[in-house]
Amino acid sequence: MFVVGLTGGIGSGKTAASDYLASLGITVVDADLASRVIVEPGQPALAAIEAHFGAEVIAADGTLDRRALRERVFADPAERKALEGITHPAIAAEIMRQLQASRSPYTLLVSPLLLETSQHRMAQRILLIDVPEAVQVARTTSRDEVPAAQVEAIMAAQMPRDEKRARADDIVVNDGDLSHLHAQLDTLHARYLEMARTQRND
Repeated sequence: MFVVGLTGGIGSGKTAASDYLASLGITVVDADLASRVIVEPGQPALAAIEAHFGAEVIAADGTLDRRALRERVFADPAERKALEGITHPAIAAEIMRQLQASRSPYTLLVSPLLLETSQHRMAQRILLIDVPEAVQVARTTSRDEVPAAQVEAIMAAQMPRDEKRARADDIVVNDGDLSHLHAQLDTLHARYLEMARTQRND
């Protein structure tokens, strides 16, 4: 199983990159989707969240009241740690289940927090989609219709760009159009196929 971990800051173009590789037949495992799956009604993690935080974080329809939970954990670092203690192992298990089910030559693990969490250990290569910070702000404010200050606050809470660049095996600079992005990904795709083939033959 050859796994490429794809990450990048807000507005970097992670989705555009993963969508393109998916169009080439590569299975994409999305950590954000996995984090939603594990808190669906009936899942053990949701029951554990309710047991710890109380019924007030569960909506009337039995789903997680994300806003109520967010208010609790942002106000109290200890509560955030408690939540992470419940969700992180469950997310990791769900990601691993999806990775093992993949049948493509290599598998893409997309996670905005790949390097900030233990998820990077599941990948043999780290691919960073990188853009200048001014581009991140411009893209995100126009896409999400949020003020620049809000985007800058999100960026400030993420791992610094220089640190991500230092930890990545491969870097795609996504500061042009889609054809510019796709050309860089085509080169890496060919390399990853070869790496996966070599690993299978070892």
